[in-house]
Amino acid sequence: MPTAPDLSTESMDVTTPDDDGLLEALQYQMALFARRAEQTRLGAVGRLRDSMDRAAYLLLHRLEQEGPMGVKALAAGMGIDSSTVTRQVAPLVEAGLVRRTSHPEDGRAVVLDLSARGRGRLEEVRESRRQLMAELTDDWKEEERHVFCTLLTRMNDAFSDRMMQSGGRSAAESSDGPSDS
Repeated sequence: MPTAPDLSTESMDVTTPDDDGLLEALQYQMALFARRAEQTRLGAVGRLRDSMDRAAYLLLHRLEQEGPMGVKALAAGMGIDSSTVTRQVAPLVEAGLVRRTSHPEDGRAVVLDLSARGRGRLEEVRESRRQLMAELTDDWKEEERHVFCTLLTRMNDAFSDRMMQSGGRSAAESSDGPSDS
């Protein structure tokens, strides 16, 4: 059976941004990163009890950061449609992580809010992920961690900008299936 070519940056000349080899290495490393992150979330590395799928994590995080909001506002802020938010929030409500209440001014509208249990669960997952990041980057200099975080943030922003320009939604944010963040 043929083996995949070694596309690690160690085996390639990745010195110029216009080099197809660099772009090939970059796209491969992004795909590998996504796979490793998913394996970690599923318990192949780390602790399964501290895992949470990407959709849940991002929804809980946004509710924590921005406070109670309606489904439409939550969907717009995440770049996904309301039906997707409704599907993703349902198990969170069932698990007691999110409260669904009536809007104070319009009783017909639904407001979503992070419950105390949801805050606790979110913090457990964050702490587990912080520990994992510390372990994975233990031999990195603090400056390297900052640079990596800055570049990863820049990449995420570029993906978001591209999705907004095309009027589409990120498949990663609108996915119903298991995933990682």
